[in-house]
Amino acid sequence: MILAGTAAKAQDLESIGKDNPVKVSGGVNLSQIFYAVDGIERRRDPYSYFLTGNLNLDLYGWSVPLSFSLSNRNSSFRQPFNRYGMHPTYKWATAHLGWASMNFSPYTLSGHLFRGAGVDLAPTEKFRVSAMYGRLQQAVEPDSLKGTQPFYRRLGYGLKARYGNGADHVDVILFRARDDESSLSRVPEEEDVLPQENLVLSVAGGKMLFGRLLLNAEWATTAITRDTRAIEIDPVSNRFFNGVGGLFTPRASSAYYNALRTGLTYRAERYSIGLGYERVDPGYRTLGAYFFNSDLRNITANGTLSLLGGKLNLGGNAGVQRDNLDDSKVSTMQRAVGSLNVAYAPGQKLNLNASYSNFRTFTNIRSQFVDINQLTPFDNLDTLNYTQISRNANLSVVYLLQGDREKRQNINMNLSFQDASDEQGGVEQNSGTQFYNINTAYSLGLVPRNMTVTAAFNLTRNVSGFVNSSTYGPTLSLNRSFFERRLRVTLSSSWNSSFGNGDRLNSVLNLRLNGGYTHKKKHNLNLSLVSLGRSSNSGQGAGAFTEFTGTLGYGYNF
Repeated sequence: MILAGTAAKAQDLESIGKDNPVKVSGGVNLSQIFYAVDGIERRRDPYSYFLTGNLNLDLYGWSVPLSFSLSNRNSSFRQPFNRYGMHPTYKWATAHLGWASMNFSPYTLSGHLFRGAGVDLAPTEKFRVSAMYGRLQQAVEPDSLKGTQPFYRRLGYGLKARYGNGADHVDVILFRARDDESSLSRVPEEEDVLPQENLVLSVAGGKMLFGRLLLNAEWATTAITRDTRAIEIDPVSNRFFNGVGGLFTPRASSAYYNALRTGLTYRAERYSIGLGYERVDPGYRTLGAYFFNSDLRNITANGTLSLLGGKLNLGGNAGVQRDNLDDSKVSTMQRAVGSLNVAYAPGQKLNLNASYSNFRTFTNIRSQFVDINQLTPFDNLDTLNYTQISRNANLSVVYLLQGDREKRQNINMNLSFQDASDEQGGVEQNSGTQFYNINTAYSLGLVPRNMTVTAAFNLTRNVSGFVNSSTYGPTLSLNRSFFERRLRVTLSSSWNSSFGNGDRLNSVLNLRLNGGYTHKKKHNLNLSLVSLGRSSNSGQGAGAFTEFTGTLGYGYNF
């Protein structure tokens, strides 16, 4: 039996007495799979079945989902009561009871699951308050035999108040969490698990200036104690947290960090320009988030431009990221990111989209041996500089040949390119990889007959070191609907050949037939037949084989 957690949607208490109090919905599906193969060992059972079902009970929006699955391999049952949350809503108040997660900001409380209670209040258009209290982490005793990771019981509470509306607002956030030292029978110091305490304060806001210039910013400061058993001290390094009363107790193991994020965007009728800056101190942490990136500085710029009456739209962004802000690491990494997007639609028939992005990561390794042995400033120049480069380019073109009540014809083409390479000391290494893909297709739709015919060709090429491989081949498909679209049938076939360093490795031919029938929107019957045959050159690749898979399914929804 497998249990899984779930959360309910908000329950609107205003609907009591107005709607049907109890709603039941769900469905059941049965699939049977038949399999046969000749030329290789079979890759699945000759026959298998899957029976799945779900049932959802709804009481004034309070949702209770149940599900099960059964097959000739295993079975499972799922119900939500091990982790369940209710979120009743009445007018401008929403409560979160049981298991829930709330998001105040990235630097304070950010999606951490807790068991307790929370509330979102919006009594006026400009004033909003959110608060929470609960258990963030359950106590787990250390067990060396089972390899269990120990955890302290952790409680936390938070408060967020906002005044303003839309782009003009001010937020004040407080979040505090503390581990219960008595929740474990002993302190597992050998596993680096110690009772912690954390207090985070944040001020954020936004302001629209002159109707076009948007300014937003957030500053957060965190005080975190690695071991709450350490002696109390006067926090000379950060007296700000010395005046917060009983919210935080400065100790010998306490540390203090800051985070800042700000952005400025100018929006005009046809263009926009934006700048962003973010700095997170090395070691910044909050116990209100599962994972957090620290020791980074981001500087970004972005812009959009609309030309030719909105037919041509350009968008781009660029930025640089750096770590090792306090120069305490042996290596420093710098990352440059840039991208450009172009969309052009001169008329109703032609649509063109293109994009390009470049990711460049630069790492400088500072070795003490280099500093000791260097005789002049020019010794060992760039020998420990390492650069990774990744480029991506995409082009998509769609052209409508005909579009009326009788026929719809269009041609589309997609090109993509990816390049990943390395440089060391300014010299490109022989470890790069280039990937090319070309796909073009022609589609003909006969509207009165509910039929569509598609012919396509696909080419993929991969160049990596001393390996050069490619795969290409055509695809043909026919799709048609009958009986007022209740019956849908699709027949398709594709043939692909694979080559390695100029030698043909194998060819694959597959045939597919899919059909689906819907009756009264509740009954669904579907059939899928797939035949695959592969031929191979002697001594190259896997042997030749033929494979068949048939799937028959039925579904009922209520």
